[in-house]
Amino acid sequence: MPHLVYPNVFSPLRVGNVTLRNRIFVPAHTTNFGVDNLPSEQHVAYHRARARGGAAMIIFEGIRVHRSSLGRSQGVNGYDPCCIPKFAAVADAVRDEGAHLLGQVIHLGRQVDGNFARMPAWGASAIPWTATAPPPHPMTVAEIEEVIDAHASVAVNLVKAGLAGVEVQMAHGHLLQQFMSPASNRRTDGYGGSETNRLRFAKEALVAIREAVGPDVVVGVRVSGDEFLPGGLTIDDMCRIVPEIVGAAKVDFVNISHSAYHGSYTVSTQMADMSFPVGSFRSITRRLRTALQTLKKPPVVMTVCQYREVAEAESVLAEDLTDMVGMARAHIADPEIVSKAERGLESETTPCVACNQGCAGMLALSLPITCLTNPEAGREGRAFVSPSRSSRRVLVIGGGPGGMKAAEIVAGRGHSVTLWERSPQLGGRLNATRAMPMRMEFTNLLTHLERRCHAGNVQIVLNKTADEAGVRAFAADVVILATGADQPGMTFAGGGAGLSLDQAVADPSAIGDRVVLVDSLGTWTTASVAEYLADLGKQVILLVPTGAPAWSINMYSVFALTKRLREKKVRVIAQHAPESFVDGRFVARDLSTGYLREIGEADSVIAPTTGQPNDELLKHLGQDAGRLRVIGDAMSPRTALEAIFEGHQTACSI
Repeated sequence: MPHLVYPNVFSPLRVGNVTLRNRIFVPAHTTNFGVDNLPSEQHVAYHRARARGGAAMIIFEGIRVHRSSLGRSQGVNGYDPCCIPKFAAVADAVRDEGAHLLGQVIHLGRQVDGNFARMPAWGASAIPWTATAPPPHPMTVAEIEEVIDAHASVAVNLVKAGLAGVEVQMAHGHLLQQFMSPASNRRTDGYGGSETNRLRFAKEALVAIREAVGPDVVVGVRVSGDEFLPGGLTIDDMCRIVPEIVGAAKVDFVNISHSAYHGSYTVSTQMADMSFPVGSFRSITRRLRTALQTLKKPPVVMTVCQYREVAEAESVLAEDLTDMVGMARAHIADPEIVSKAERGLESETTPCVACNQGCAGMLALSLPITCLTNPEAGREGRAFVSPSRSSRRVLVIGGGPGGMKAAEIVAGRGHSVTLWERSPQLGGRLNATRAMPMRMEFTNLLTHLERRCHAGNVQIVLNKTADEAGVRAFAADVVILATGADQPGMTFAGGGAGLSLDQAVADPSAIGDRVVLVDSLGTWTTASVAEYLADLGKQVILLVPTGAPAWSINMYSVFALTKRLREKKVRVIAQHAPESFVDGRFVARDLSTGYLREIGEADSVIAPTTGQPNDELLKHLGQDAGRLRVIGDAMSPRTALEAIFEGHQTACSI
């Protein structure tokens, strides 16, 4: 019987010789869970959770086919025979939960940091992937043949481990795409020059894999429908290229993505953050699906990127845009997103807000992924929110994201929870994003947290300022301080002072049309305000003492941000620090020369500081350390990622 709400999502699908229970899969995505370049127990727990949560198919993250592609110890290889039992454990866990596991075979090519393997990166030509990277070693024909054989050998190992099949990575600017693309392939031999020659490596690797695993194992390819790179492959090119590749061997599915791993705007499209309108890349899938329909036996088509709700998947399946929908970040945020939709419990789904802070942000630091909205991501297999043995009376002071998360979890464990918030609305500093179109996804998180607090019968008291006497009179067994931080504007050495970010966004009409914003923090908060004010039509100068705006934001988002700032005519002045703001004249100091420079007239200068924790209560209640917990900015001013994690962690310890 068809599902009443999502009949297309919850219909089975045949992919090769495998029948899938629905149309949702978890695409390959780097986790950094590897240990000594092998799958780990964390991989087992992580993928088991998503299979149990209803996903029909999971594609294991990029599995390196050769030593020259390792990059780091967390990267997983498939050529060491020791990997077979490790992969078997993951495959068994996924199969036990009713899903199927595939493995993505990959050589990263020029993106690899050769320091780990103590050898240069390999590539099509000596063209670096970014301005700060060394040029790769142009592969010899013998090395190309070696890597082709390696693809086939790794595929065989994965089949031995019990995986249902493999996905050949020909996307995201990695090695096979590097050979395909004129932007990265300047060769003049049989693997370069003409399009036929540039496709040769990818086709030979695909044929070798199919011959090695036989006709019954599922084999698919992942492709970038557009590189979004000057001189690179376009959707017009790929509508011609992909059918040709698929014709080289039996291909069961084509997984359509986009972008190239390149130090420019394109890399920000790969894991498009909340600034990209939903559906920005669906036309690519539509074009390629149409091109593939011309084949005698079209492969199953899969699509990825920006699918954060099952309802979105249902919509594109209903219009026949695709056969399957991949949801990576949505599954990081909630492993049970599919089963909750099937049971009509969508309102309980922890939302992905496409912030790219816990997933992509951790990847950029070579750390295991986690999730801003789901602190348990990356720590599956551990019992966190277990019922408490005895009920305690808990007071949470501060209704920002950290305080709400703490209250939700404490209540879920069976304690009696009261939350005091001094303002008329929950949300803390994130409330400012409600007015910012490019950051409004955070409102979904705030709505979710508030809903969870109400579901847990948290007693919420707004407009309630906490003081020592009131806290003592409440007589809680445990007090959680989530009081945030005070982040005033800085005072300038030469006179005058800047506004805080809070003051700037509280009433943008009061700050005038000519605004200088000092980006000494390099955070999303500062960048978001710059973009917001520019969208309001203000003339914005971004003064950046460090030299690079938004320097703490990971590269998966920052290239798109800087592109938008340029398009919105935000003027960036680097290597200058604020000196004075007197009588409407703003003066900065050139940090390279030490000279003063008059920037010109301004109506307002916004100059946020790192701020100080609001810890007055901590000072007064410090003698009650046994029942006092401090989280988030009240401990140290940082971001919502840390506040929510600490709220969750603290609540689980009570």
